[in-house]
Amino acid sequence: MSIKKLLYKSIVGRPLRTFALLFICIIMSGVMFGGAVLSVSLKNGINSLEQRLGADIIVVPKSAGEKVELENILLQGTPGYFYMDKSVRDELERTDGVDKLSAQYFLVSANAECCTVQVQIIGFDDETDFTVKPWLREAYSGSLEQNEIIVGSGLSTKVGHSLKLYGVECKAVGKLESTGTGLDTAIYASSDTVRGLIKAAEGKGISVLSKQSPDDVISSVYIKVKDGYDIDEVAANINLGMDGVQAVRTKSMITGTADKLSVFSASITVLIAAVCVLSAAIMLIIFTALAGERKGEFALLRVIGFSRARLCRQVLNEAFVICICGALLGIGIASAVVFPFGSLIENKAALPMLTPDLVSVLGYALLAIAAVVVTGPIASVYSAFRLSRIDTGRILREGDR
Repeated sequence: MSIKKLLYKSIVGRPLRTFALLFICIIMSGVMFGGAVLSVSLKNGINSLEQRLGADIIVVPKSAGEKVELENILLQGTPGYFYMDKSVRDELERTDGVDKLSAQYFLVSANAECCTVQVQIIGFDDETDFTVKPWLREAYSGSLEQNEIIVGSGLSTKVGHSLKLYGVECKAVGKLESTGTGLDTAIYASSDTVRGLIKAAEGKGISVLSKQSPDDVISSVYIKVKDGYDIDEVAANINLGMDGVQAVRTKSMITGTADKLSVFSASITVLIAAVCVLSAAIMLIIFTALAGERKGEFALLRVIGFSRARLCRQVLNEAFVICICGALLGIGIASAVVFPFGSLIENKAALPMLTPDLVSVLGYALLAIAAVVVTGPIASVYSAFRLSRIDTGRILREGDR
């Protein structure tokens, strides 16, 4: 009988043992691969968010200054809007320590052709902006004209297509790469376009302002602090010296998210370590228990001419085949959970996620396969050694009684 045929019969002929080992390998590889992808995706999301915010301080109306509300809008993409008098921007320009600033406008769509739910519309000042334009350049190098928009990666609208916002046809001139944050479902436009949309909304009986004109309001002001100035001190001076506004340091918003990420990542690391140790222990127990059951089988193989080294390789080959099959199945199952349901995981974890590139994903898959394929044969070494050292005559005599 050939080695391959013997290997096949040994694996298929013991379905309970094979299933048990496969199951352990599936769990081990799935947890390792899925945990690594999730952890890195969350870290990528935080890094992407830090790059996108690009300001030291955000000033908003005091009524909207609650940290949770700002995080919902900036991190989770929850549609929302608020306004304050644009004179706030002029007063902030005179604040000591302010290097540069730019105002933004927030608006929520009513119904858009791109989606079945409301989306966030963000307007920025093309002349003064330093937070949005640097990464919008990746999608569009020109200046946004009236009723031109750039859409997030999470929206179905394609470049060159138009969608109707409050009855106004807006043309998509660019589409952003995924950031793993709520910004992926936002629409970006010039401040003139957003003010026009506010007026269009009022024309349809949808009032987003009380008595003010769209030309007299802004939603927020992004501030870059001068070198040598303490950011917390500048924010505190704004809060003490100006009524009706709240200055929030952007890092403080991200800190809460980063803390949650640390806890989540630590939990994943502990889970991976625990699963690996437990899997190795269970494999060792299974192979050790099988060593007693297979003495008769291996005694017969010794009689028909199998050397001790060949018997040892037989056990190791069985472990290798089962482990690699289980590892591949585990990675496949983990991929079917992590990638299609990434947005659901993101929402449940309340953390931004940005999936790593294909090369990185393949790297994590190979590491998971290697870990399982190495663990299985190592766990079977003791069993292989015992079986290769059996006393053939004694085992056969015992079998005859």
